[in-house]
Amino acid sequence: MPIKNPVIAIDGFSSCGKSTVAKALAKKLGLRYIDSGAMYRAVTLYFLRNAIPIHAGQLSVETLSQVLDRIHLDFHLSSDTGASEVWLNGENVEQEIRGMEVSSNVSFVSAVPEVRHRMVAQQQRMRGDGNLVMDGRDIGTTVFPDADLKIFMTADPEVRAKRRHKELLSKGQQIPIEEVRSNLTIRDHEDQNRLESPLRKADDAIVLDNTHLDFEQQLNFVVNELERLSNLRSIETKPQ
Repeated sequence: MPIKNPVIAIDGFSSCGKSTVAKALAKKLGLRYIDSGAMYRAVTLYFLRNAIPIHAGQLSVETLSQVLDRIHLDFHLSSDTGASEVWLNGENVEQEIRGMEVSSNVSFVSAVPEVRHRMVAQQQRMRGDGNLVMDGRDIGTTVFPDADLKIFMTADPEVRAKRRHKELLSKGQQIPIEEVRSNLTIRDHEDQNRLESPLRKADDAIVLDNTHLDFEQQLNFVVNELERLSNLRSIETKPQ
């Protein structure tokens, strides 16, 4: 018996391919997809554009609340690719938020408690009736602690750096791999050590180490785990 209106949480480190797997999974299963990381990236872009201090404690709670009130995020499906893209105050910023400037600052912005609280509340409202795949850093621990399936993705740091470097090159961004490697190291540290919703594996999450897995193997891993969970629940609900 398939899980009705499933909520699937995919967490993990930067450049592990969370979004790629989550998008494909949502498409394969006919579920909605939300990239929570894109929301923090869009907020970071707004901060950078408007010269707003990016570190916790640099603005009063009242001032920061006023700033966040001016930020409106939406997700729209691209007419060209069919993929979900994030819009900031009516502007499609999907490409701009993937650049190195945003990547170098997003962990600091996402560690600001007021930003975190605002984004988590918005993400929880997006749950609706389920049928949702969401990826990020704290989906299975903070946003949806009762998610039906929790996956925690990881990979060897050097493999992640090479993947990220290749992605940037494909977009025409000539960034030295040393800079990419340093950026990932800093982001890992900030994500794991922030006070608000730090990156960690939920106790009931299933680890997916994709260091040596191709895309199809990763997707099949998650689909198989969902099927296993569905079969397990089916057995548990059968009359004795």
